[in-house]
Amino acid sequence: MPAPPPAARAKLSVKAAVGSVCYSALPSQARDTLALIARGGPYPYPQDGTTFYNREGLLPPQPTGYYREYTVETPGLDHRGARRIVTGNSHQEDYYTSDHYRSFRLISRNC
Repeated sequence: MPAPPPAARAKLSVKAAVGSVCYSALPSQARDTLALIARGGPYPYPQDGTTFYNREGLLPPQPTGYYREYTVETPGLDHRGARRIVTGNSHQEDYYTSDHYRSFRLISRNC
């Protein structure tokens, strides 16, 4: 069987790079961040709401400005830590990362 064309391989790798997580399984701080995003802030860090550039290439390719990032507080830390929510422009296209962009999980509200 021939190998899929490069574009199809790229789509496969993106899907493999992003897992999923149920909203109810998120840490409470991530749910708090999602509520804050829904309210439109105010956000605790100046970086919150800024463009996420997807330099790692793990999320589906989109034009610059499509993704935004927000800090998820980590109890006991006096800095931003590694946890983030990254949102896309599509309805409920929210990703959670606990390891500073090494992996992402699409947040599912239907589980």
